[in-house]
Amino acid sequence: MDTVTRNKTIKLIGINEAEIRTSISDLIDNENVNIEIKPFDAKTYIILTASADSEEAAKDLIKPVSKDIKKRFGNYIYSTKEKISLEMSVVNLLEKNELTISTAESCTGGLLAGRIINVPGVSDVYKEGFITYTNKSKRKTLGVNKSTLKKYGAVSMQTAKEMAFGAALEADTDVSISVTGIAGPDGGTDEKPVGLVYIGVCIKDSVHVEEFRFSGDRASVREQTVVSALGLARKCILEHFS
Repeated sequence: MDTVTRNKTIKLIGINEAEIRTSISDLIDNENVNIEIKPFDAKTYIILTASADSEEAAKDLIKPVSKDIKKRFGNYIYSTKEKISLEMSVVNLLEKNELTISTAESCTGGLLAGRIINVPGVSDVYKEGFITYTNKSKRKTLGVNKSTLKKYGAVSMQTAKEMAFGAALEADTDVSISVTGIAGPDGGTDEKPVGLVYIGVCIKDSVHVEEFRFSGDRASVREQTVVSALGLARKCILEHFS
Protein backbone atom coordinates (compact mmCIF):
# COMPACT_ATOMS: atom_id res chain seq x y z
CA MET A 1 0.00 0.00 0.00
CA ASP A 2 1.24 3.50 -0.85
CA THR A 3 1.99 5.79 2.06
CA VAL A 4 0.62 9.31 2.35
CA THR A 5 2.88 12.10 3.66
CA ARG A 6 1.47 15.19 5.37
CA ASN A 7 3.10 18.16 7.06
CA LYS A 8 2.16 21.05 9.33
CA THR A 9 4.05 24.32 9.71
CA ILE A 10 4.12 26.22 13.00
CA LYS A 11 5.34 29.81 12.53
CA LEU A 12 7.13 31.62 15.35
CA ILE A 13 8.51 35.11 15.96
CA GLY A 14 10.52 36.55 18.87
CA ILE A 15 12.39 33.34 19.75
CA ASN A 16 15.53 32.04 18.06
CA GLU A 17 16.42 28.63 16.65
CA ALA A 18 18.68 27.67 19.56
CA GLU A 19 15.97 28.39 22.14
CA ILE A 20 13.41 26.44 20.12
CA ARG A 21 15.78 23.49 19.69
CA THR A 22 16.44 23.38 23.45
CA SER A 23 12.74 23.61 24.29
CA ILE A 24 11.75 20.68 22.06
CA SER A 25 14.91 18.54 22.35
CA ASP A 26 12.81 15.73 23.88
CA LEU A 27 10.53 15.72 20.82
CA ILE A 28 13.20 15.71 18.12
CA ASP A 29 13.73 11.91 18.26
CA ASN A 30 10.04 11.15 17.70
CA GLU A 31 9.92 8.01 15.53
CA ASN A 32 6.63 8.87 13.84
CA VAL A 33 7.01 12.60 13.19
CA ASN A 34 10.01 14.33 11.61
CA ILE A 35 10.65 17.77 13.13
CA GLU A 36 12.56 20.37 11.11
CA ILE A 37 13.46 23.79 12.54
CA LYS A 38 13.91 26.31 9.75
CA PRO A 39 15.05 29.88 10.52
CA PHE A 40 14.99 32.71 7.98
CA ASP A 41 15.02 36.48 8.34
CA ALA A 42 13.89 36.95 11.96
CA LYS A 43 11.22 34.25 11.89
CA THR A 44 11.46 30.51 12.59
CA TYR A 45 9.29 27.71 11.24
CA ILE A 46 8.83 24.31 12.88
CA ILE A 47 7.82 21.85 10.17
CA LEU A 48 6.21 18.57 11.26
CA THR A 49 6.09 15.72 8.73
CA ALA A 50 4.51 12.29 9.07
CA SER A 51 3.80 9.37 6.73
CA ALA A 52 1.04 6.78 7.12
CA ASP A 53 -1.38 4.57 5.18
CA SER A 54 -3.92 7.39 4.90
CA GLU A 55 -4.11 11.17 5.13
CA GLU A 56 -6.13 10.93 8.33
CA ALA A 57 -3.61 8.59 9.94
CA ALA A 58 -0.73 10.93 9.03
CA LYS A 59 -2.63 13.88 10.52
CA ASP A 60 -3.32 11.86 13.69
CA LEU A 61 0.43 11.30 14.14
CA ILE A 62 1.14 15.04 13.81
CA LYS A 63 -1.73 16.23 16.03
CA PRO A 64 -0.35 15.42 19.53
CA VAL A 65 3.12 16.74 18.66
CA SER A 66 1.62 19.94 17.26
CA LYS A 67 -0.54 20.35 20.38
CA ASP A 68 2.50 19.92 22.64
CA ILE A 69 4.53 22.49 20.69
CA LYS A 70 1.66 25.02 20.77
CA LYS A 71 1.44 24.60 24.55
CA ARG A 72 5.19 25.19 24.97
CA PHE A 73 5.51 28.28 22.79
CA GLY A 74 2.18 30.06 23.27
CA ASN A 75 2.27 33.64 21.99
CA TYR A 76 5.55 33.10 20.14
CA ILE A 77 3.39 31.31 17.55
CA TYR A 78 1.77 33.74 15.15
CA SER A 79 0.19 31.21 12.81
CA THR A 80 -0.18 27.52 11.95
CA LYS A 81 -1.87 28.25 8.63
CA GLU A 82 0.10 28.28 5.40
CA LYS A 83 -1.57 31.39 3.96
CA ILE A 84 -1.41 33.56 7.10
CA SER A 85 1.66 35.80 7.06
CA LEU A 86 3.13 37.71 10.00
CA GLU A 87 1.72 41.00 8.71
CA MET A 88 -1.73 39.40 8.36
CA SER A 89 -1.56 38.21 11.97
CA VAL A 90 -0.71 41.75 13.13
CA VAL A 91 -3.54 43.32 11.11
CA ASN A 92 -5.97 40.67 12.42
CA LEU A 93 -4.91 41.56 15.97
CA LEU A 94 -5.44 45.27 15.31
CA GLU A 95 -8.89 44.59 13.85
CA LYS A 96 -9.83 42.33 16.76
CA ASN A 97 -8.96 45.06 19.28
CA GLU A 98 -10.35 47.88 17.07
CA LEU A 99 -6.98 49.65 16.91
CA THR A 100 -5.46 51.95 14.31
CA ILE A 101 -1.75 52.01 13.44
CA SER A 102 0.90 54.29 11.90
CA THR A 103 4.59 53.80 11.08
CA ALA A 104 7.72 55.96 11.33
CA GLU A 105 10.72 54.65 9.41
CA SER A 106 14.31 55.62 8.87
CA CYS A 107 16.56 52.75 7.67
CA THR A 108 13.67 50.71 6.23
CA GLY A 109 12.48 53.63 4.08
CA GLY A 110 8.83 52.57 3.77
CA LEU A 111 9.44 48.82 3.61
CA LEU A 112 7.50 48.27 6.85
CA ALA A 113 4.53 50.34 5.69
CA GLY A 114 4.54 48.49 2.37
CA ARG A 115 4.48 45.13 4.13
CA ILE A 116 1.50 46.11 6.27
CA ILE A 117 -0.34 47.58 3.27
CA ASN A 118 0.08 44.25 1.44
CA VAL A 119 -2.72 42.91 3.64
CA PRO A 120 -6.19 43.15 2.04
CA GLY A 121 -8.63 45.31 4.02
CA VAL A 122 -5.85 47.06 5.94
CA SER A 123 -7.41 50.47 5.25
CA ASP A 124 -9.63 49.83 8.29
CA VAL A 125 -6.60 50.01 10.59
CA TYR A 126 -3.63 51.63 8.83
CA LYS A 127 -3.76 55.43 8.79
CA GLU A 128 -0.40 56.97 7.89
CA GLY A 129 3.30 56.29 7.36
CA PHE A 130 6.27 58.62 7.77
CA ILE A 131 9.69 58.15 6.16
CA THR A 132 11.99 60.35 8.22
CA TYR A 133 15.42 59.56 6.86
CA THR A 134 17.25 62.69 7.97
CA ASN A 135 17.58 64.28 11.41
CA LYS A 136 15.75 67.33 10.10
CA SER A 137 12.75 65.27 9.00
CA LYS A 138 12.68 63.45 12.34
CA ARG A 139 12.48 66.82 14.09
CA LYS A 140 10.09 68.50 11.65
CA THR A 141 7.68 65.63 11.03
CA LEU A 142 7.74 63.64 14.26
CA GLY A 143 8.81 66.24 16.81
CA VAL A 144 12.01 64.45 17.85
CA ASN A 145 13.95 66.86 20.07
CA LYS A 146 17.08 68.43 18.64
CA SER A 147 18.81 67.80 21.99
CA THR A 148 17.94 64.07 21.79
CA LEU A 149 19.53 63.76 18.36
CA LYS A 150 22.59 65.72 19.44
CA LYS A 151 23.16 63.78 22.66
CA TYR A 152 22.19 60.24 21.64
CA GLY A 153 22.19 60.26 17.83
CA ALA A 154 19.58 59.26 15.27
CA VAL A 155 20.24 55.58 15.94
CA SER A 156 19.36 55.34 19.61
CA MET A 157 16.72 54.06 22.00
CA GLN A 158 15.76 57.64 22.86
CA THR A 159 15.21 58.66 19.22
CA ALA A 160 13.19 55.51 18.48
CA LYS A 161 10.99 56.30 21.48
CA GLU A 162 10.33 59.88 20.36
CA MET A 163 9.72 58.75 16.77
CA ALA A 164 7.08 56.24 17.90
CA PHE A 165 5.37 58.74 20.15
CA GLY A 166 5.51 61.46 17.47
CA ALA A 167 4.01 59.19 14.80
CA ALA A 168 1.08 58.18 17.03
CA LEU A 169 0.46 61.81 17.88
CA GLU A 170 0.78 63.12 14.32
CA ALA A 171 -1.36 60.37 12.74
CA ASP A 172 -3.73 60.13 15.72
CA THR A 173 -3.43 56.34 15.99
CA ASP A 174 -3.72 53.90 18.90
CA VAL A 175 -0.51 52.12 17.88
CA SER A 176 2.64 53.20 16.08
CA ILE A 177 5.89 51.47 15.15
CA SER A 178 9.21 53.30 14.76
CA VAL A 179 12.42 52.04 13.17
CA THR A 180 15.89 53.62 13.20
CA GLY A 181 19.17 51.84 12.48
CA ILE A 182 22.29 51.33 10.40
CA ALA A 183 21.58 49.10 7.41
CA GLY A 184 25.10 49.48 5.94
CA PRO A 185 27.35 48.75 4.25
CA ASP A 186 28.71 52.13 5.43
CA GLY A 187 27.96 54.28 8.46
CA GLY A 188 28.88 51.85 11.23
CA THR A 189 31.28 52.55 14.11
CA ASP A 190 32.70 50.45 16.96
CA GLU A 191 30.03 51.88 19.24
CA LYS A 192 27.22 51.62 16.68
CA PRO A 193 28.00 48.87 14.16
CA VAL A 194 26.19 48.08 10.92
CA GLY A 195 23.10 46.05 11.79
CA LEU A 196 22.29 47.97 14.96
CA VAL A 197 18.57 48.80 14.94
CA TYR A 198 16.16 50.24 17.48
CA ILE A 199 12.46 49.48 17.15
CA GLY A 200 9.82 51.30 19.16
CA VAL A 201 6.13 50.48 19.64
CA CYS A 202 3.77 53.08 21.07
CA ILE A 203 0.42 51.90 22.42
CA LYS A 204 -1.94 54.38 24.04
CA ASP A 205 0.90 56.81 24.94
CA SER A 206 3.14 54.07 26.38
CA VAL A 207 6.33 53.37 24.37
CA HIS A 208 8.39 50.18 24.45
CA VAL A 209 11.77 50.14 22.64
CA GLU A 210 14.09 47.19 21.95
CA GLU A 211 17.60 46.99 20.53
CA PHE A 212 18.42 44.52 17.75
CA ARG A 213 21.72 43.54 16.15
CA PHE A 214 21.32 42.00 12.72
CA SER A 215 23.92 40.54 10.36
CA GLY A 216 24.03 40.32 6.57
CA ASP A 217 23.96 42.82 3.73
CA ARG A 218 21.86 45.99 3.51
CA ALA A 219 18.80 44.24 2.07
CA SER A 220 18.98 41.50 4.70
CA VAL A 221 19.27 43.96 7.61
CA ARG A 222 16.27 45.91 6.32
CA GLU A 223 14.21 42.73 5.86
CA GLN A 224 15.07 41.44 9.34
CA THR A 225 14.13 44.86 10.74
CA VAL A 226 10.67 44.76 9.13
CA VAL A 227 9.99 41.23 10.42
CA SER A 228 11.22 42.11 13.93
CA ALA A 229 9.15 45.33 13.95
CA LEU A 230 6.00 43.39 13.11
CA GLY A 231 6.90 40.78 15.72
CA LEU A 232 7.49 43.41 18.42
CA ALA A 233 4.24 45.21 17.57
CA ARG A 234 2.37 41.91 17.86
CA LYS A 235 4.04 41.12 21.20
CA CYS A 236 3.22 44.56 22.64
CA ILE A 237 -0.41 44.44 21.50
CA LEU A 238 -0.87 40.98 23.02
CA GLU A 239 0.69 42.09 26.31
CA HIS A 240 -1.27 45.33 26.43
CA PHE A 241 -4.66 43.81 25.66
CA SER A 242 -4.32 40.35 27.24
